[in-house]
Amino acid sequence: MVKNYLKVAMRNITKHKFFSIINILGLTIGIAGCLFIAMYIYDELNYDHFHAKGERIYRINLHGKLGGQEIYTTNTSFPMSKALVAEIPEVEESTRVNNMGEWIFRNGDLAFNEEGIMAADSNFFSVFSFQLLAGNPATVLKDPNSIVLSEDLARKYFGEETALDKTLSIGNDKSEYKVTGIMENSRGDSHLKFNALLSSSTFPWMNQTNWLSNSLWTYYVLNEQGTAKSVDAKLEPIMERNVTPVLQEFMGKSLEQFRAEGGIYEYYSMPMYDIHLHSELQDEPEPAGNMSYVFILGGIGLFIVVLACINFMNLTTAKSAGRAKEVGLRKTLGSFRSTLIAQFLTESMVYAVSAAVMALIVVYTLLPYFNLLSGKTLTIDILGEPMIVITLVSLVLFVGILAGSYPAFYLTSFKITEVLKGKLRAGMKSGGIRSFLVTFQFWISIVLIICTAIVYQQLQYVQNKNLGIDKEHILIIEDTDRLEKNKMAFKNNLDASTAVLGTSFSNNMVPGVNNTTIFRAVGDEHDHIMATYFGDYDHMKTLGFELVEGRFFSRDFPSDSMAVVLNEAAVKELGWDNPLEEKIINFNGDEPKRMNVIGVVKNFNFESLKLNVRPLVLQLTKEGNILYTRFSGERPEQVIKTIAASWEAYAPGEPLQYSFLDEDYDALFRAEQRLGKVFTVFTVIAIFIACLGLFGLAAFMAEQRTKEIGIRKVMGASVWSVTSLMSKEFAKLVVIAFILSIYPAYYAMDQWLNGFANRVDISIWIFALSGIVAFVIAWLTVSYQSLKAAKVNPVRSLRYE
Repeated sequence: MVKNYLKVAMRNITKHKFFSIINILGLTIGIAGCLFIAMYIYDELNYDHFHAKGERIYRINLHGKLGGQEIYTTNTSFPMSKALVAEIPEVEESTRVNNMGEWIFRNGDLAFNEEGIMAADSNFFSVFSFQLLAGNPATVLKDPNSIVLSEDLARKYFGEETALDKTLSIGNDKSEYKVTGIMENSRGDSHLKFNALLSSSTFPWMNQTNWLSNSLWTYYVLNEQGTAKSVDAKLEPIMERNVTPVLQEFMGKSLEQFRAEGGIYEYYSMPMYDIHLHSELQDEPEPAGNMSYVFILGGIGLFIVVLACINFMNLTTAKSAGRAKEVGLRKTLGSFRSTLIAQFLTESMVYAVSAAVMALIVVYTLLPYFNLLSGKTLTIDILGEPMIVITLVSLVLFVGILAGSYPAFYLTSFKITEVLKGKLRAGMKSGGIRSFLVTFQFWISIVLIICTAIVYQQLQYVQNKNLGIDKEHILIIEDTDRLEKNKMAFKNNLDASTAVLGTSFSNNMVPGVNNTTIFRAVGDEHDHIMATYFGDYDHMKTLGFELVEGRFFSRDFPSDSMAVVLNEAAVKELGWDNPLEEKIINFNGDEPKRMNVIGVVKNFNFESLKLNVRPLVLQLTKEGNILYTRFSGERPEQVIKTIAASWEAYAPGEPLQYSFLDEDYDALFRAEQRLGKVFTVFTVIAIFIACLGLFGLAAFMAEQRTKEIGIRKVMGASVWSVTSLMSKEFAKLVVIAFILSIYPAYYAMDQWLNGFANRVDISIWIFALSGIVAFVIAWLTVSYQSLKAAKVNPVRSLRYE
């Protein structure tokens, strides 16, 4: 029986080659697109799931509030880890990880800047399941000056020789580190990505006991019986006991008094599995994902499959009237309805299976390009994961059953007499269901067009917005400590170059700040958290921010070492009307310091445009570890050569490390940029699938109306009038789809834009333009077939049967 179903199915598929190709092509693209999205979502949802203790690993986070500023950060204090293990029975073990940034590695003549360097406690490999290829997990990070290298770094510095037990010179002080372990390269599905681990025992400062100094990540493993809530509850008295003395010393108040004044200082646990998709905290090891993007992409994947199914249903129902006699004759010869249903569903499943096989070939071929688009490192092995296999099988069943359901259950429901009298054919000419499906297709397509346009507009806005500083043509030279005593000579040499317009030392990499400090206005008892960093006398000129009142640091005023420049947000936070008459107390250091306010600069975005500008305090430094270099816009490659030559002269053998300020800002929106690209690609796919179905449907309609077209042309109708007659039916459907798409597209994009402190207004022109684009695409698709039919000789049309 099944064999017979397959024979009949193949016969019908080969009989109508044009429509079969359209159906299989549409389903192939739909299934392939859905598979790509399923692989992306699977990878996002399975972040950090490879750890053996993953379900029991938690990270401690900090929630603080002081004055008008509230922070949620991943950073915790140095003694937190030991206290968790010593005083909370539910904690099985705890470990700390500290981001060390970029370090210089040397081995003989080889010297490179390396990113992703972290320091970790000796039990790191007991808590996490990162794979060691060589070395003992229990001891690789036990001794000072121990280092565990990634496989790539080991090969980079030692070639094919074993790196184990060899030494590397690391850092500006060229300390010797012994290679005690080799690990697999960083996984793409981990929120902790690193190329080398240094033993925390190397750094005495990691043993400090200040509970208010929060600058590393603390993880713990919950025992089988414990809960995170009980850990948080027991952590509270430990924290109160240890934080109060420090607050009393620096702020003159207890934690209880601090909280009574509206302040917040509390630690809480976050499951490791929630970090990637559910964290909106500062100081994450890497930019977090976004669960809403997972839902958005999942919705797009579903839309694409549904579009492909609609194509199949449209063309099948359109041609089903032609099979009316077949249904009638089969019933006359004794076929049961169930047999006919099975026949139609078998045909549909043959289409679905054929499309699935072709989709797998497409996925295999295009996976590297999808990785470039999405920023993932997916491999073809992921197709063997049970969830992906289940997804593929479900897609085939879903497509096969849904796409074949209407003809299977509708055609077979008619009585034999109705079928043979032609009632089915008459009923199918109304096209009501086809009109609904075409409208639904273009509703999806127009929603995606609108969303893509708004995402693109927002990305252009944040990339081109006036930040309050001039980010163009600024090169940032990092780690100038390698110049040692030649720092100022190097700066002066660059300033003498005609291609360099200005240079400035700082201790901070913009965008972002690496320090927040408690300040208090003189004569006021209220404390305020403010971002702070240091810049030299030329900082304002080099970065190009604007002075609102007062002055910037000047070499003519030696007292500026005890002065500050505030941004407008800081003045507002402090509630001052005449800031130049005020003094501010700085609590950063061994003892509080009174500092004069000498100037106010206009707010500038020193962090992501997703955030409102925070209060900022600028202090003076004569040298720093970062050198901002503004250059003329012409021939930047020549500027780099000039800087590299000067660097080599003053720091021979030391690698030059630099970045461009505009690119660093753009990198803050990498996730949104990828979302925009993914939106664009899948919107094009959705439109293509919709047009594919429309193309096939228009061809069928032209075929059905061949005689009508011939008669109209004999009666004097022009090619244009015939073309317009056939096109206007579809044009009405697109207009209806456009009207129905306005609200859902507006609502979805308004919610997305609310995640930005700086956002565009949703313009009516976006909607109008999207509707016009969809209308033109649909009209061109239908017009091609209509024009083709209208140009046929009327004699041939009237002979058509």
